[in-house]
Amino acid sequence: EGQPIVDSNVDLVDIINIIDTYDRPADASAEGTYAQSGVKPMKRIPRAGVFAEAGVGRARAEFSVFEAEAKGPNACASAEAYVVGAGAIAQAEIGSASAKAGPVGVKLGLGLDTGASIGPNGVEVKFLGTGFSFGPRTSLSFLGSEVSCSIL
Repeated sequence: EGQPIVDSNVDLVDIINIIDTYDRPADASAEGTYAQSGVKPMKRIPRAGVFAEAGVGRARAEFSVFEAEAKGPNACASAEAYVVGAGAIAQAEIGSASAKAGPVGVKLGLGLDTGASIGPNGVEVKFLGTGFSFGPRTSLSFLGSEVSCSIL
């Protein structure tokens, strides 16, 4: 993106997902270079989606509802359509670090994202790191920095 990204949010879907992760065992992984693509799995809502990502350097740790991840230079793109919405996004980062504790997440990085989505989580539009989302999670982004808040 060229701008630092600071992202902090609480998402209603993340609160629901606590049920899926509260008993998750500890796991950690690290990769030098990585690349993958595929079809997004169907979870609670039927959908069709694809993604592709590649990067250099990724480390991840998770335990119960806690997660942490650090990434070096990377790029990804995804698109999906489902019964109640659709979205597409492209992202390129020089690097990022993120942490999550249940429904609360924080991300600090240097990257750029462009895309749009509409669905049960509201409407989101971003262009070169600047945009907004409105719905259960409302946010404003400017040049890669973001302020957000969830409405429960």
